Amino acid sequence: MRQRNTFQAREHHKTPEKELSETESSDLLDKEFKQNRMRMLTDMQRRMDEHSEHISKELEDIKKNQSEMKNTILEMRNSLEGLNSRVEEAEEQISELDERLEEITQAEQKREKRIRQKENSVRELWDNIKCANIRIIGVPEGEERDKGAENLFVEIIEENFPHLRKETDIQVQEAQRAPNKKSPKRPTPRHIIIKMSKIKDKERILKAARERPQVTYKGKPIRLSADFSVETLQARREWHNIFKVLKGKNLQPRILYPSRLSFRMEGEIKSFPDKQKLKEFITKKPVLQEMLKGLI
Repeated sequence: MRQRNTFQAREHHKTPEKELSETESSDLLDKEFKQNRMRMLTDMQRRMDEHSEHISKELEDIKKNQSEMKNTILEMRNSLEGLNSRVEEAEEQISELDERLEEITQAEQKREKRIRQKENSVRELWDNIKCANIRIIGVPEGEERDKGAENLFVEIIEENFPHLRKETDIQVQEAQRAPNKKSPKRPTPRHIIIKMSKIKDKERILKAARERPQVTYKGKPIRLSADFSVETLQARREWHNIFKVLKGKNLQPRILYPSRLSFRMEGEIKSFPDKQKLKEFITKKPVLQEMLKGLI
């Protein structure tokens, strides 16, 4: 019995110590919790500060990049403005050059026109000087040596146009070969130039020559034509081959002054100042186009 009481007393004496230990434990837990929370808050604050610092740095980088981009854009704009300015200057220079070129072209055209007018004036002057002349083509060299060129011309008139000899007193002012000296490089005989006293007589003789199928001297074919300046003759010679073809087809071709080709077709007289106009015309005339193939 005594032992049991002793045990109970001992147990009763131990209880306050146990309760104190639990309180201390609770305090410890609370303190540890607070410490953990503080650490967490501190860590969170640290991370937030780091994040904030990172964001601030990124913002600074963005601002820096924006500034650089603005500078780049400004430089590009300035460069573009400079290019636009140079383009405008170049366009102005090109425009000025175009205007200058147009002025030069117009001046050149006027100069060429004046030259052509002067050439035409000289040609017309020479043609007027030669307006009473007849050119005889195809008479052999030396035929006029004994009888003279004037008498030779009279023989041609009597052989081909005896009615003119009877009807008209044909008067010749001058008759000679042209050029004065024969060129060894020219196999054909020189032409004989007959200067008539009256233009009317020249025109009657040439009209009669056109109406004959052939003009002859001692039975051999020759040609009579008007006498013109070198320029007019050259322009008229351009029609030579075409003239022969048209004459062979009985289209009654003529060379009008100064160098227009005319012929009769489909009951009408057609006239052309140059080959280009004739070429444009025959594109609509297949028969004539085939006839003149290779000549235009």
